[in-house]
Amino acid sequence: MYEAEFRAYTKANGGPSWETTTTEVLEALGADVVFEGAQATGGTVYQYSQTSGVEQVDGKWYTKYILGPVFIDQVVDGVTTTALEQEVAYKATKDAEQAKSVRTSRDEKLKDCDWTQVADAPVDKAVWATYRQALRDVTTQTGFPWTITWPIVPEGTGAP
Repeated sequence: MYEAEFRAYTKANGGPSWETTTTEVLEALGADVVFEGAQATGGTVYQYSQTSGVEQVDGKWYTKYILGPVFIDQVVDGVTTTALEQEVAYKATKDAEQAKSVRTSRDEKLKDCDWTQVADAPVDKAVWATYRQALRDVTTQTGFPWTITWPIVPEGTGAP
């Protein structure tokens, strides 16, 4: 539990109060310090570091992190949803969120260069049209929505 919770718990159960929490105070109260452990790393775009209890390393306690999310079979109202079904649904949701984010970025990039397509724009319209088409095509790239190679903004063509 966090320090504020520990103070409230101790007070509610007739224990002492103290000014500054130190290792000595915690030891006197029969509690152990839990240090922040290393975040889990690696994994895939679908995973993140999440807490999974505590672990003792070299006599000290640390928060333990694992890559998640972790799915388990669940039964709700007699209907079983397997861990695999949950994982597939989770990944589909994350893919949709990422695709929406990429499309939003793409749309902003298109909006930023709309001016290049007006009749009196002092730019090479063909170069800009090619760039704009490449922006529209990012959704067809292999690896979309997680791996995007953004087209390079034309240089020396009157870009603001």
